[in-house]
Amino acid sequence: MTFGKILEALLLGILEGGTEFIPVSSTGHLLLATHFLKFETTGKTFEVLIQLGAILGVVVVYFTRLAKVAFAVPYDPMARRFALGIILGFIPAAILGALLHNFIKTVLFASPMLIAIALIVGGVILIFVDKIAFNPKYRDAMALPPMTALGIGLFQCLALIPGVSRSGSTIVGALLLGLDRRAAAEFSFFLAMPTMLGAFTYDLAKNYKNLTMDDGVLVIVGFVAAFCAALVVVRAVLDFVSKNGFAAFGWWRIAVGSAALIGLYFTR
Repeated sequence: MTFGKILEALLLGILEGGTEFIPVSSTGHLLLATHFLKFETTGKTFEVLIQLGAILGVVVVYFTRLAKVAFAVPYDPMARRFALGIILGFIPAAILGALLHNFIKTVLFASPMLIAIALIVGGVILIFVDKIAFNPKYRDAMALPPMTALGIGLFQCLALIPGVSRSGSTIVGALLLGLDRRAAAEFSFFLAMPTMLGAFTYDLAKNYKNLTMDDGVLVIVGFVAAFCAALVVVRAVLDFVSKNGFAAFGWWRIAVGSAALIGLYFTR
């Protein structure tokens, strides 16, 4: 393992933490970056395991609110409804992700062309949805009807295709189901925690025997970088989307996807 490899892991960790909670597809960005950098770890496990750093970043930001809800579950119906909503939102992608895990990792993750196209298409959809003048019914991400949370969870299944974006699919679904911009982004943060933790746990269980010491060092470096980057982004993104919407992220997706297609054409 070289210093250059560690530096790449550091940069990829920053990329993961900086993009995980905005609707641009952190997985798509990571897979494209690792493709062009020729960065490889066992079974593409690095890309999944460093997500735990980003998860911990959002947990730190919301720790006080989440702790209050957790302690209130035994006696507060609102806390129980929020917990039920997160569980219902998590289940669809968890089941589908487990069933399709091998196909996703060996086929979809290995197709930079698919990822680039998904980035562009998702960017166009995000720009279009952002222009719609919704009349939101829900402004509190912690007070959604359980079936609304389940509906957002069904939208999250689209993110099993790398490049679609977990946060992008959940945010678009939330907007269409009646949440305002801030609540849509915030519920996406909450739903990310069990979803990403589940993906992390499942992938680690499948691959831990094949990981090398070098893989472990690279994962630790990426993990710490992702955690720090997520702390910064999560604190800033809610105010940004409340004032500016999501169109800027759509244009970013289109730019990155187009650049990737050009790069793939000249490096094939």
